[in-house]
Parts: sequence; structure tokens; C-alpha cells
Amino acid sequence: MTSISAKSAVIHASSLCHSYGRGAMRRRVLQGISVDVQPGEVVLLTGPSGCGKTTLLTLIGALRSVQEGELDVLGVPLSGANAGERRRVRERIGMIFQGHNLLRCLTAEQNVQMGADLLTGRSYGARRGIAREWLRAVGLGDHLQKLPHDLSGGQKQRVAIARALAAQPELLLADEPTAALDGRTGREVVELLRRLAREQGCGVLMVTHDPRILDVADRLLEMEDGLMQEVSLLQKTGG
Repeated sequence: MTSISAKSAVIHASSLCHSYGRGAMRRRVLQGISVDVQPGEVVLLTGPSGCGKTTLLTLIGALRSVQEGELDVLGVPLSGANAGERRRVRERIGMIFQGHNLLRCLTAEQNVQMGADLLTGRSYGARRGIAREWLRAVGLGDHLQKLPHDLSGGQKQRVAIARALAAQPELLLADEPTAALDGRTGREVVELLRRLAREQGCGVLMVTHDPRILDVADRLLEMEDGLMQEVSLLQKTGG
């Protein structure tokens, strides 16, 4: 029987497994992952490189097909979902990855407006206003017309964050969102993500190695060798 928490969860995974390669080269990178993330909850995911964190994020983000186990995202079963079903789920998710994935020919404002363009029933002017609002929120209000090649790595990351938030996602997936940011800016960004979670009921799952942001989390998960466990935030923060 499905639990009440699983029914309401923005992420519900049970016995989720994933492998790469074939035959003798086949390697299992996720080994029976089970986790729920609730609306409005901020969950941090840590672990060494190569332990399966990014694979898990891409499965939850409907960027890969589920091989084994159960995975429901925003109430939609992804096990056996076709490409169209996965695309419709992706439209409800904000994703922040380390590669930025900005379009080089578009300004910062235009890149962020791509996120706002996913909102239905909004005029062009309203969507442009949303883009500018989020760029101001990440400290780039005076960089609206700059192209990506005129921005630093940290500024590109902030544009990518603003683009994800402009879509008003129901779930936000972030892979090392503070990696390219200084301490002050990184703190401002994670505070924004926590505010999004609290005010809009958006679930946030964030991969990070940054110990400075542990205090924003409701829960902390650790992965190693494709396995996951929940650890005490009090133990990590010294509380």
C-alpha cells in the first residue's frame, strides 16, 4: 500500500536501480534507492564524485528512462513513461546543472525569459518582467543585455539559476548550484531557493559539496557506491 507521504511527495522513489554498459562491462551505479521529497522541502544530497548523484538527478528530471524500480515525480509514474510523458514532466521541473546550458546568441534577459515562456496565459511583457525580476534577485539587474561570453562563470551560473526559477517550477533539481559562486553570492542563492520552497511549495533537491549551506536544509542525504542513507544535520553542523 502506498503511504500518505508517498502520495503527496513531489519525488517518490522505491528500489530504484540504474546501470551503464553491457555484458561484462555492465556496472550498476544506483542500487535500490528509496527516497521521498515533500512539497516545500529542501533536501541536500552529498557524496563523492562518481557515486551516482548526477545519475539520480537526471532520472528524477525525466532526462533518462527508468530501468528498474519505481519512480513517481510530481505524481506522474516515470517507470515505463514514453518520451512525450517525460517531456511534460520536465516542463514542470526547474533544473540547474553545472554546464549552465545558456544560449550564446541570447542576452541574459532572453535566456531567463526562456524559463518564463513556459508559463501559460502571460503576455510577452509579463514574461519579460518576470525574467528581469529574477535577474535582479540573483544580483544581475545591471547585466540584462549582456551575452554569455561577456559574463564570468559565476554570473553565468546565476543566469542559469534565474532561468530555472522564472518558470515557477513545482520541483527544483540543482547540481552544485553554488560551485562557481563566492560565499556571499552562494548564500544569497540558496536563500532564494529556500524561499521558493517555502512560499511556493516547491520541492528542492540539491547536490552539493558546500558545507556552508547545510543549515538551509530540512534533510541531508549521503550517497556512496550507489547507496543512499539519511544523516543527521545536527551531527554535520555541530548543533
